[in-house]
Amino acid sequence: MAYKHGAYGEITKSKAVAAAQADTVLVYVGCAPVNLISGYSDAGVINTPVRLRNMNEVQQLVGYSDDWGKFSLCEAFKQHFDNTVGNSGPIYVINVLDPATHKGEEVTLAAQDFSKGYVYIESDTVILDTVRVSEKVLGTDYSVSYDMAAGRVVIKALTELGANETVVYTPVDPSKIDKSTIIGAAGADGTVTGMQAIKLLYTKFNAVPNLLAAPGWSQIPEVYVAMCSAVQKINGHWEAFAIADIPVKDGESAVDTIDKAKAWQTAKGYVSERSKVCWPMTIDGTGKISHLSTVCAATMLRVDLSHESVPMESPSNKEIMATAQYFGEGSKNAGYDQTEVNGLNEVGITSACFWDGKWVLWGPHTAAYKYGTTMDARVIFDVNMRMLMFVTNGFQRRHGTQIDAPMTLAMQGEIINAEQEELDRLVGLGAIIGTPTVEFLENANSETDMMNGDFVFDISFTNTPPFKSGTARVCYTSDGFAAYFGGDA
Repeated sequence: MAYKHGAYGEITKSKAVAAAQADTVLVYVGCAPVNLISGYSDAGVINTPVRLRNMNEVQQLVGYSDDWGKFSLCEAFKQHFDNTVGNSGPIYVINVLDPATHKGEEVTLAAQDFSKGYVYIESDTVILDTVRVSEKVLGTDYSVSYDMAAGRVVIKALTELGANETVVYTPVDPSKIDKSTIIGAAGADGTVTGMQAIKLLYTKFNAVPNLLAAPGWSQIPEVYVAMCSAVQKINGHWEAFAIADIPVKDGESAVDTIDKAKAWQTAKGYVSERSKVCWPMTIDGTGKISHLSTVCAATMLRVDLSHESVPMESPSNKEIMATAQYFGEGSKNAGYDQTEVNGLNEVGITSACFWDGKWVLWGPHTAAYKYGTTMDARVIFDVNMRMLMFVTNGFQRRHGTQIDAPMTLAMQGEIINAEQEELDRLVGLGAIIGTPTVEFLENANSETDMMNGDFVFDISFTNTPPFKSGTARVCYTSDGFAAYFGGDA
């Protein structure tokens, strides 16, 4: 056994024939328009987790833009905090855009007329802290702010300025961000960037991450691999679940049919049991196009919150903010109905479909699910994996403070009782069925291990399976004709 110091949890093979996290903590990695925030460099919004609870905080802390192609995190802000189906939060974001690094050449705007007291710059790429009026003093002669609603920089004259002033600024350039920026790195000096900054979430917020998404980037295989790695043993302890996309276009090749999506999934290896893989994209009533991973993540959080943050219910068949499936610019695909989308579900791809008067997310499986094959039972449903993670993470949080205390018989009993109480609570919520058990087994705790202070508790439970299908078996009978002759109907 490797050296251990702390409370740990492991997900073991399922006991089945092959056939307390305090809250759901959802982390997004991507680009936010922090260039629009005055004093961004001192605000702690680059390569570090930022907690956001509503759209006001979004605009104040990291900025907002409707250009989701440049600023991928803004898509998540819309899904969580301006959603017609229902808002959900908080969320945590790791913004990788650094205006000091990802910037273009300085722009000069000559002959700016301040005679009406204001000059506007219609742009969301302006680095607000670089805006200046030549030979004038910021704060004395003019002020600079950004109007998020109008999408423009506002330069206000504080003294009498002329009709022929020169304004200069430096723009941010999000195109300088690539997959390596999103994946990030951990430096020898202790610095972390990109996805590697997820480890800061626990120390900064005392929050255990359990969902990870990177809309606009997760369709890149290297990013997907990094995501599936990053969600394992965060801080050496925590288990999380990744949500990723299959693209609707890969380079010059369209991925705009079910067969193409399935082939792409297989070829690129998007089959991790620790992930949910989504295709295609969606479009809403305003014409905004969203990655289905973002839609899925927001729906997961909303559903979890309806169950005291216990991930007991799949986001599948839950209403989403959409009016159609989207297969990429120029695609002639008219869309798929539920029966056709089931062809994606049977290989572990989550999709969207129209059902009962609304658009819903469709697919309760992990990316590792393949219908008709032998697999560990835990990979069949997303809730199977997420409940396993919920229990292991919860064990570590509940008992981590007891580490290095004497392991008395009383403590052994306390741990067993505490875990059994938690399992019974989950039974009461309907998250678990049957009789879950907590055991301290002699064959799992050798004298050598116990001598070294290493103790193992075996927890077994069956989480409640989704009602994936229901079939009414209806048949015709002639027995009713007896009613015409006074017999029993």
